[in-house]
Amino acid sequence: MNQAVQAEKPAAKRKPKETGVPENTQYLHPLMVKNYGDWKYHDRPRPGVLHHVAHGGDEIWTVRAGTARQMDVHTIRKLCKIADDFAESRVRFTIRSNIEFMVSEESKVAPLIAELESHGFPVGGTGNSVTMIAHTQGWLHCDIPGTDASGVVKALMDELYDEFRREEMPNRVHLSTSCCEINCGGQADIAIIVQHTKPPVINHELVANVCERPTVVARCPVAAIRPAMVNGKPSLEIDESKCMCCGACYPPCPPMQINDPEFSKLAIWVGGKNSNARGKPTFMKMVASGLPNNAPRWPEVGAAVKNIITVYKADARPWERIADWIERIGWPRFFEKTGLPFTKYLIDDWRGSRANLNASTHIRF
Repeated sequence: MNQAVQAEKPAAKRKPKETGVPENTQYLHPLMVKNYGDWKYHDRPRPGVLHHVAHGGDEIWTVRAGTARQMDVHTIRKLCKIADDFAESRVRFTIRSNIEFMVSEESKVAPLIAELESHGFPVGGTGNSVTMIAHTQGWLHCDIPGTDASGVVKALMDELYDEFRREEMPNRVHLSTSCCEINCGGQADIAIIVQHTKPPVINHELVANVCERPTVVARCPVAAIRPAMVNGKPSLEIDESKCMCCGACYPPCPPMQINDPEFSKLAIWVGGKNSNARGKPTFMKMVASGLPNNAPRWPEVGAAVKNIITVYKADARPWERIADWIERIGWPRFFEKTGLPFTKYLIDDWRGSRANLNASTHIRF
């Protein structure tokens, strides 16, 4: 009897593993799985197309196209249909929101490109081109945006469309936009970042009812916020000598309003990169500040970015990234060649950085 009951007892379920991403081989093209780590060489037959050849003779072509990144379901279905009809039902997205379609026959490449471009998806973004712009969520999803990063991307890529489809730059050019100074967009050759220039304006009547004050105090990266009693009510106050106007306090406490139609501007930073192929990774440096947050096309920002790219394209040596180009010619020549004004606002004079970084358990000078 005991043996029968034990036989009917269901097997214990395996506990789910919530560490890391799923195994990626289940999503790869079969030829990629077969020849993983066994490629003989690769080349680019044309901008936007990658060609890999394995030691065993297998070949695979990858067609890269630009997307809007934040897409509605109809656009996603359209891309899936293109993959099913023209690309062996295999796609993947890059970290810069390009979509890549993989085929195992060269004869499928041209029809795939024609279909993509007929629906408005430009093919390019490989080699020495201006890549798709990495950007933060903007008004759609983020809780502290000072502008709409997606809109800036749309306006800029309309201006840089041909540079995405060609491979005529000295080296690849990564761009990013960030809708606040926390800069989720990351390091880039050229970055557009919102620049709040005034500390938050606090509505003391609402703080006690809306905000968890300890959370707001803890959120500030420079310890510029502290509890206070205002008009007999619990509230918060800001040490403006410490405040760096980042906007991190706004999400946990909307009464600390930092967005302002006059004092929230856009800044351009250049020279950042993660690559260490020819030089070490570098941080960005601000080269333009106080540009108007002029939605929906941001013409002043677009003109400044195009100017930097045009000068870089004409003056840089082959394979120089923007950081390498500036290091060779020097910052005075960069401002002279681009015609950008150098002002006191471009000088990094924040003295709290050393003490702040020394407080970390990971960094020591």
